[in-house]
Parts: sequence; structure tokens; C-alpha cells
Amino acid sequence: MAQVSMTVRMDSQLKQQFNELCNEIGMSVNTAINIFANAVVRTRSIPFRVGVYSNESEDDTLKAFREFRAAMATSNSPELTLDEINEEIRLARKEMSNKKSASK
Repeated sequence: MAQVSMTVRMDSQLKQQFNELCNEIGMSVNTAINIFANAVVRTRSIPFRVGVYSNESEDDTLKAFREFRAAMATSNSPELTLDEINEEIRLARKEMSNKKSASK
């Protein structure tokens, strides 16, 4: 798959806030935009809730993601590919769906 460059224009204050949020979550801006674009194309909609979680109220998925990113930061493993990220998202969604089905 060929990679191309894309330019996005946004307010400088918004860009700074977006960069800070991506860093807080533990991913690059490029990764965040690629995840977003893949999800939008796959679902043909905005397929997820956008929000910020404080440390006291973060859900299990975000907590697991942060723990995984921290573990990756201290390991010698290479960065995840976009396909690997998408697979992680697919597995997390399947697990969430199974939990919802089991609780009904």
C-alpha cells in the first residue's frame, strides 16, 4: 500500500490541543488521523464517541490501551503497523460486544 502525504489546515490553538491530547493518549497525530480515516471509511460514518477521560473515570478499554502503550514504550518491539492497530480495535470491539451480550 503506497503512502501519500496529506495537509490538514486547522487553527494553531486547535493543533496544539490536538497534539497534546494525542500525546496524553500515547499516540502520534499521524496514527490518530489514520485510525480515524480507516474507521470512517470502514463504517461510512463517524463510528466512535469522541471524548477525554480523566484518570478517575477512564473506561477499561482506554486503561488497557494506555497500559499497552506504556509497555511498548519500554520494550524493544517495533511500532505497530496500521493493520495491527486495526486488528487490536477489532478484537476490543468483539470483546466489548461479547460482554454486552453476556450481561443481557
